[in-house]
Amino acid sequence: MTEITRAEARRTAAGAQLTEVSPAEARRIAVRAQLLDGSTTGVLSTIQRLGFLQMDPISTVAPPQYLVLWSRLGNFDRAELDRLLWDEKKLFEWNAFIWPIEDLPLIRARMRERWGHYKWQRWAKEFLKEEAGLRRYVLRELEQRGPLPSRELEHHAARANERTVWWGTRAQLTWMLELLHRRGRIAVAGRQSGQRLWDLAERWYPETETVPMAEARRILEEKRFRALGVRLDKGRLVAHPEALDSRVGTRVTFLSPFDRLIHDRDRAEALWDFFYRLEMYVPKAKREYGYYVLPILRGDRLIGRIEPVYDRKAEALHVKGVFAEPGAPVGAGPGIARAVRSLAKWLGATEVSYSRRVPSVWADSLRN
Repeated sequence: MTEITRAEARRTAAGAQLTEVSPAEARRIAVRAQLLDGSTTGVLSTIQRLGFLQMDPISTVAPPQYLVLWSRLGNFDRAELDRLLWDEKKLFEWNAFIWPIEDLPLIRARMRERWGHYKWQRWAKEFLKEEAGLRRYVLRELEQRGPLPSRELEHHAARANERTVWWGTRAQLTWMLELLHRRGRIAVAGRQSGQRLWDLAERWYPETETVPMAEARRILEEKRFRALGVRLDKGRLVAHPEALDSRVGTRVTFLSPFDRLIHDRDRAEALWDFFYRLEMYVPKAKREYGYYVLPILRGDRLIGRIEPVYDRKAEALHVKGVFAEPGAPVGAGPGIARAVRSLAKWLGATEVSYSRRVPSVWADSLRN
C-alpha cells in the first residue's frame, strides 16, 4: 500500500472530480475500464486492474475465473493463473475470490472485522466459540502436517482418540475451515484436483502493514470504482476521475455471468437496456434463453446472448442457441463466429456445432 493510493481513495471518497456522463459515454468508459477493448495482454496486469476474479465451480463452458480472463485476453495459458497463485504468490485466494497480493493488507482488515448483527454472523461467532475443540484440532493438524485437503482432516479426525462429539458430521468441519479461512487463521495454499489445500495463514501469507478497517474499506471502494469506470448513483451515471472515453472498435467477445461489466444488473439496464439473469436457477420450462447463457459484447454494445456448452470428453463445443437483441447489427455475424472459434481453440475443442436456434440475421455466418 502507498500513501498516494490512500490519498486517492480519500479524494475520490470525498466526491472530487466526479462527472456525470451520458449513456453512450458511460458504455465506452465501462468497456475500456474493464479492459474489454482488447488493450490488455497479461494475466497478472489484468487481474491487478480488475481488482479481483470471482471463483465458482460452474464450468458449463469454463469456471468464471478463467472465462473472465479469456473475454479480455483470448487464447491465454490457464496454467499461468495457477503459477501466479501457487508458485510466484503474486495472487492469493480468499473468500471465493482471487486477489492481487498487494491488496492483502486491505483484505486482512476485512479478516479482522468484527462480526456483524446478521443472523449468519451471530451463528458463526457462536459456532467458533462452541466448537473450540474442533478449532484447536484443525489448527494443530495444519501446524504439524499442513498443507492438507479437508478429506485428510476428516479421516484423521475419525480415528482420533479424543472425545469427538462434534466430528460426527462433515458439514461441521467444512464450516470450521470456511470460518477460520474468513477470519484469516488459515489460508488456501494450493489446489489438488480442484480441491483446496489448507495451511496456517502465517506460513502462507507474507508479513504486511496493518490498515484500519475504515481506511481499507475506502481504498477497496475506490479500486472498485476505478475498475468499473462508471457507477450508477441515484439514477445518474457518474464517471471515475481517471476514466478514459474513446472509441473501442467492434471487437466481439462473450461475457461470463460473473463478469463485472454486467454483474450490477441495474447498471447493465441503465447502460444498455439489457435485462440479464442467470437462468440455471429457473425451471427449464420457464427459461427464456437457456441454462448458462453468456452476453455477447461487440465494441461497446451488448448485441445478444449465446449458449455454448463444452463437452470435455468429446472435445466438442456445442452452441445450443444464439439470440440477437433488438437492433443488433446485421454485420456482427462474422465477428461472433470468430469469437466462437477463439473460444473453442482456447478450450481445446476440436469440433464446433450449432443448433437451429440461431437468428436469421446471423445464420449464414454462424452455420458456414
